[in-house]
Order: sequence, then C-alpha cells, then structure tokens
Amino acid sequence: MTWGPRTKETLLSLPSMVWLIGLFLVPTLLVFAISFRPSTPFGGVGEGWTLETIRGLANPNYPTIIWRTVWISLSTTAICLTLAVPCAYFMARAPVRWRSFLVMLVIIPFWTNFLIRIFAWKIMLHPEGLLKKFLLMLHLVEPRTILMYNEGAVLLVLVYSYLSFAILPIYAATEKFDFGLLEAAQDLGATRLRALVQIFLPGISRGMITAALVVFIPALGSYVIPEIVGGPSSEMIGNKIAQRVFVDRNLPHASGLSALLTLAVVVPMLLVLMLQRRSPSGLSKPEGRA
Repeated sequence: MTWGPRTKETLLSLPSMVWLIGLFLVPTLLVFAISFRPSTPFGGVGEGWTLETIRGLANPNYPTIIWRTVWISLSTTAICLTLAVPCAYFMARAPVRWRSFLVMLVIIPFWTNFLIRIFAWKIMLHPEGLLKKFLLMLHLVEPRTILMYNEGAVLLVLVYSYLSFAILPIYAATEKFDFGLLEAAQDLGATRLRALVQIFLPGISRGMITAALVVFIPALGSYVIPEIVGGPSSEMIGNKIAQRVFVDRNLPHASGLSALLTLAVVVPMLLVLMLQRRSPSGLSKPEGRA
C-alpha cells in the first residue's frame, strides 16, 4: 500500500493536531462557553445561559487594568527585543568555542525556581535592600523613594524574567545569518548602521517575530510578578482572573476575563502568521538580487 505525500503529511501532523485540539482548542471553547453561564453562590457554574458576565466586563475599572496590561506587555517586549538583538549578535560573532558557554549563561536563570527569583527581586527592591542603598550612595534616589509596588518594578522584573526567551530565538536566527552580506553592503557604500538596519534585521526577522511572541504572550497573562512586586496599584488582567477564581469564586466572570485575554493573544498571533505567509514572497526578490 503506497501513500501519497499529502497523506504522509497528514499522518505526521495528526499527533500534533490531536494534542492541540485536546489541550488547547477544547479547553478554550469550554472557557468561552462558561463565560455565558450564570454563577452559583457556592462557586460553581449554574444552569442556563446569560449575558450577565459579559455585561460585568463593562466594569469601569477594567479599561485601566486592560490598558496597564497591554502597555506593560508591549514595553516588556520592546525592551527585551532591544536588549536581545545586540546580545544575540555578540554571541553569534563570538568564537565557536565560546558560543556554548554564552548560551549556558543565558539559560542559567532557568536553573532557579521562578518564585525564588521573583522573591529575590523583592528583597533587592525592598526599602532596605542593596539596590536602594546603592542608588542612595550614588545620590540617584531620595531616601523616601520607593522602588517596589509600582509599574516600574513590574516592568523591570518582567524584562528580567523573559529576556532569555527573547535572546534564544534571535540567537538561533543570527547564528544562521550570512555576515558576509554586511561586508558586501559596506563595500557597496552602505554605512555599518545602515547595513545592520536594512540587511541584518530583516535577515533575522523570523527570530525577532518568534521572540516577540514568546515574550508578549506570557507577559499578558502574568499575575505572579505584579502580585509580588507590583501591589494593588499595578494589577494586571491575570491578577483579576486569579482573584475571581480563588477569592470571589466566580468562575463565569473569570472565564469572561480569560476569553478576553485569549482574544488578545490569538489575534496578534493570527496577524503574525498572515505576515509570515506573505514575507517569503516579499523577501525572495531582495535575496535573489543579493
């Protein structure tokens, strides 16, 4: 019995499709469905269907929290990309014998428990912590300055937590980049900066898109970091979802917020996929000319 190429591709992708349908699509549909069910006084899901939960999302406090979540997530992504690109460039240009060591330095933070790392930052940002004393010694802050329980602290710890996720995919793309193209561009009269912007960055664009996704998506749903170093004034959507589940015991409302967060994650991903499908046709001509 002979199978055609399309049949073989289908069989090879079937396990992944079953995995995605069973562990992503079905739970997501259940979350969307529960958001249209009433809640019970005992923390369960009631009978029938209602739009009460959807109306509850019109809470006047939510726009502020949503905006805070979006801008902190976007800022985290932008800062991580800004720091990751030069780091990946340096790693890819380093001698071969040093590259494995540099990659190991990037992944070392993962050897420590996530909560331990966050609590370490809480100690550092404490009013009596080392960072506050160091900044006081340099006269960069005042004694009454508070480094913790604000949006800046949340942004700082988010960047620290997700920077490694940005460096690794960009390094993987940079390592495959032909640096001879930069030298050729400079020989043709381009400045080093112009060669980096017009040749290098488009050449590693797929790695940058991947890095942006793996930073932006978890940053949107983050709730541990805002809870520990942010405080009530720096709540994000993830904190409200956790509050509705564990404190208020209102599962439909938590599902409604989760559905909103899911849309905020899925829509950018679909846009990125559309851009990636168009990019090969758009990039093939410049590469052919080079």
